[in-house]
Amino acid sequence: MAFPIVRPRRLRRTETIRRMVRETGIQPSNLIYPMFVRPGRGLRQEIPSMPGNFHLSPDTLVEEVRPLAAAGLPAVILFGVPDRKDERGSAAYDHAGAVQEAIARLKDALPDLVVITDVCLCAYTDHGHCGVVKDGRILNDETLELLARMAVSHARAGADMVAPSDMMDGRVGAIRQALDDEGFSDVAIMAYSAKYASAFYGPFRDAAHSAPGFGDRRSYQMDPANAREALRELELDLDEGADILMVKPAMPYLDVIRSAREVFDVPIAAYQVSGEYAMIKAAAERGWLDEQAAALEALTAIRRAGADLILTYFAPQVLRWLA
Repeated sequence: MAFPIVRPRRLRRTETIRRMVRETGIQPSNLIYPMFVRPGRGLRQEIPSMPGNFHLSPDTLVEEVRPLAAAGLPAVILFGVPDRKDERGSAAYDHAGAVQEAIARLKDALPDLVVITDVCLCAYTDHGHCGVVKDGRILNDETLELLARMAVSHARAGADMVAPSDMMDGRVGAIRQALDDEGFSDVAIMAYSAKYASAFYGPFRDAAHSAPGFGDRRSYQMDPANAREALRELELDLDEGADILMVKPAMPYLDVIRSAREVFDVPIAAYQVSGEYAMIKAAAERGWLDEQAAALEALTAIRRAGADLILTYFAPQVLRWLA
């Protein structure tokens, strides 16, 4: 039997050749760094379930971001961790809130940095749900006005982009209308369009103090078993005015990312969530995985599936690895 003429190994022979023919790459421009903002001054407290990530006050957040921006980080997304909560999450749209202050400080210190803000009530409500609650039910339409107020408050502080993560029906349209009515037509929307009711959010809920006080979020976040429904959610958000569509989590939903990329001709983002991050960190701490190799492989898989942008807690490390 004749030996095959085609030898794929020829193009794997050296690192230089492998790099030349590599189909998928990770660049700093692909990264968005999620960060947690708390009220106060001089605060920098590591989050136990997410080693290497911190609760930061607005002043220390700016100093944390400065070297990352110098290394090529294009964007951050801010999550607020307030010191007061109530049933309607009023601290979320307080013009003097920690997130609003952090936005203003970042844009003043680093005007070229893209500042994105998470728009959701869960960290701000005393019941921990993403919307207004009445008689144990999460009310959709009554929540939209509060989300729109939150988005406008972020835009007024200087945010370049808002990212609604609540999964209420119609929230992208409500936010787009409110932003336009207030003169913020240039503020973009990155919609958490296919956000699944995932088991991988645990460390984030610990970091954001946002676990629901009763029940769960399955009545508004997506069923992990559904893929076709994700395309419908993505299309609805696009029709309502979303500029970027997001799939969350990333690694367990690579098929959804791939489908989104094939169907929609807009930027696709994917969120490598806290549980994905924490698993790699924990395994690496025990010597079971090479952290850099595993993290870069996971991020490459997300890019290969079709994500243009990746929200990842590994962003500072990736910048160092790519340098």
